[in-house]
Amino acid sequence: MGLYHSPTMLFAVTAFILSGATLATAACSATINSLADVAAAVKCTSITLNGFTVPAGQGLTLSLASGTTVTMNGDISFGNVSWAGPLFTVSGTSVTFNGNGHTFNGGGPFYWDGLGINGGVQKPDPMMKIKISGTYENVKVVNSPGRVYSVSNPAPLVMTGLVIDNSQGDLPNSRSGGIAAGHNTDGFDVSTTDLTIQNSQIHNQDDCLAINKGSNIVFKGNSCTGGHGISVGSIDSDVTVSGVVISGNTIINNDQALRIKMKSTATGSTVSNITYSGNTATGIRQFGVIIDQSYPSTLGTPGTGVILSAVNFGTPATTISVNSGAQKVAVNCGKGSCTGTWNWSNLKVTGGVSGAITNFAGISGFTE
Repeated sequence: MGLYHSPTMLFAVTAFILSGATLATAACSATINSLADVAAAVKCTSITLNGFTVPAGQGLTLSLASGTTVTMNGDISFGNVSWAGPLFTVSGTSVTFNGNGHTFNGGGPFYWDGLGINGGVQKPDPMMKIKISGTYENVKVVNSPGRVYSVSNPAPLVMTGLVIDNSQGDLPNSRSGGIAAGHNTDGFDVSTTDLTIQNSQIHNQDDCLAINKGSNIVFKGNSCTGGHGISVGSIDSDVTVSGVVISGNTIINNDQALRIKMKSTATGSTVSNITYSGNTATGIRQFGVIIDQSYPSTLGTPGTGVILSAVNFGTPATTISVNSGAQKVAVNCGKGSCTGTWNWSNLKVTGGVSGAITNFAGISGFTE
């Protein structure tokens, strides 16, 4: 005799099966061994990223479900061809991305010509686009063609324990005319809110950090070697930067240690509440601290369209040693565009020569 299934029982069994399928999808694990695996893998919330080479002219893009954990289990390299990039993009919310010390290799020597992203061969730029909230940790990047990280997190993000090693770009090559082959290799280009970058090592040929807009940004416990220092800017028109904390960083052999650069043509922008503390800089080649409203010129005719306020040095003190001939501090404000009183009593700069402070008398507690 056949079994009788009531409509109620059939509905319950069907609901159970569908519920089980949903749970299985949400909890599934996947492994990526090539680009062919990506579409299926990103439906799961536990992903292992094995080592492989991404074909030339293609990027690795991970559009992740909320709550996904990605664990690297090998190094990722990219075939070399001149194209726009980026090489790697990751997006999603509440993501944990753990590199386990593995490497993304951008193949920089193939592209480097001393001209960066402003000329010469087209370079994939940026190399890495980070569009997640959560945690991004223990990832190494070597030899980026141009800028390394572009960060635009949708909610709070902590980036920690990272390594950027473009040290090979310090050397000239056959196409760079005797200058460093790597150029425009910014470590972190940031246009975002609620971001912490910490405990990371950066060796490059441009800004270690460049904050273009955003708020509640913390950069702490990092080391910056060989580049252009830690920057707020360049600031363009109609942007706001506020609530930036730069603390406990080590800056070695950079053009400047700390810089705020604002475009001379910018209008309608504000930069406020920038706090430095406990930073140490040595071997600084041009400026210990430079605040300049004439960018892209250096100490040229300043604009007045960016209102700058509350730039302070807190405890513990920030200590900077500049090379012979470098300027300790240079401040170049447009008339009326630097405002308030800035407490610089916890800034100590040695070596070099005194720079000019133009159109601003609000710095307290510091003399060159």
